[in-house]
Amino acid sequence: MRREKNEEIRATFQSVFASSQRGVPPIEHVTRQSERKGETAKSISFCSISPPLSPVEPRAELSRPFAFTAQGSAASPSVTSTRAEMEAPGLARNISSPLSPCEGMIKDLSLDTIKLCERDGNKSQDGAISDTEELPVPQSIKISHITCDSFKICWDMEQCSKDRITHYFIDLNKKENKNSNKFKHKDVPTKLVAKAVPLPMTVRGHWFLSPRTEYTVAVQTASKQTDGDYAVSEWSEIVEFCTADYSTVHLNQLLAKAEAIAGRMLRFSVFYRNQNKEYFDHAREEQGNRMLPSVKDNSGSHGSPISGKLEGLFFSCNTEFNTGKTPQDSPYGRYRFEVRADALFNPDTNLYFGDFYCMYTAYHYIILVLAPKGSPGDDFCKQRLPALDIADNRFLTCQQEEAGDGGGLVFHHAQDVILEVIFTEPVDLALGTVAEISGHQLMSLSTVNAKKDPSCKTCNISVGR
Repeated sequence: MRREKNEEIRATFQSVFASSQRGVPPIEHVTRQSERKGETAKSISFCSISPPLSPVEPRAELSRPFAFTAQGSAASPSVTSTRAEMEAPGLARNISSPLSPCEGMIKDLSLDTIKLCERDGNKSQDGAISDTEELPVPQSIKISHITCDSFKICWDMEQCSKDRITHYFIDLNKKENKNSNKFKHKDVPTKLVAKAVPLPMTVRGHWFLSPRTEYTVAVQTASKQTDGDYAVSEWSEIVEFCTADYSTVHLNQLLAKAEAIAGRMLRFSVFYRNQNKEYFDHAREEQGNRMLPSVKDNSGSHGSPISGKLEGLFFSCNTEFNTGKTPQDSPYGRYRFEVRADALFNPDTNLYFGDFYCMYTAYHYIILVLAPKGSPGDDFCKQRLPALDIADNRFLTCQQEEAGDGGGLVFHHAQDVILEVIFTEPVDLALGTVAEISGHQLMSLSTVNAKKDPSCKTCNISVGR
């Protein structure tokens, strides 16, 4: 009995498709077949998404034909390129027909009732949201409270559908640099998803924010749907901002790391500065016999607040541990200016910690700043750098001897690090001597614009490098 019924249904479907080629509406054919069998039209019924074919209209090709269930109902159509939302509101229940409730749907169905949800990256992906219910687009983006690894962001929004917002999408990218290395891999853009919290919102993360770096940012509002997908607004305008330098909090973290490896203290008596002969000739002839401060280069930590801002003169004070004398080799020139330590470093001088870094080597560098009290350099450092006690620190000390020992000043430097000392004021060549060294000029040891090794666990902290 069941086999005969299945054969009957199969024959009916074959007849339906044959009739459709002759212009006979499928529903009418099914109904006529059913009437001849003495059955009701409700026993087999289905709906088509296209109106009856006419001789002047070409057949619409779908990527996959309808599939019918055992009960004779049509399954949803599938189109490979887009998802189609089939809607015919109110037709199925409100149309009376002597033949079938689907016949009226076929006659009244038009392309207006078919809504396509295209996957446009700038618009909502929820096909059920009408144009009047689109999510508000963020306007007038404002960036504030910028640090080396965080910032606050807020914006204005229209009130329409504001209560539907569940998340914010933030598109954060490093700004293109015209002088960047074209062979270097581009930075991967950062897409942040945040829950909709009251504005302004804080964005923080050292793994995607670096100090002293220019960024662009844009925002979308989003509404999470029941299926896990998101409906999103248009992107906002793009705004630019630059992250800040290390704060004193970050520098104190660097300071603690530097103290851990400084090692024992060695005594010294002079500061020295190496340059080529032309440098000292120019100082005598053009600068009134003085060495004048210049802006510090970009060597060291990328977030250092003194790079590219503080003016000064670099000096060294390191000595050979076995002789106590200054080394005879230098990367900066074969001529050396030497000056007594107390001429630059004394109780009228403030001492500041500036930076701690390495250049993919086993040894580390520490930058210290000597600034006469009340000088412009001193005022600059007071606002940005950790101050050190000149008589009690792990790097560079100036101590008063006991009266029985002569009562003079005694100076010590850390042995296990290379100190780079910046003096913030001009220095008269008459305070010391200039002479040629007997060693070599080791250019490979120069730290001019040297980049810090971002992978070194000894000298890096948990913020942008």
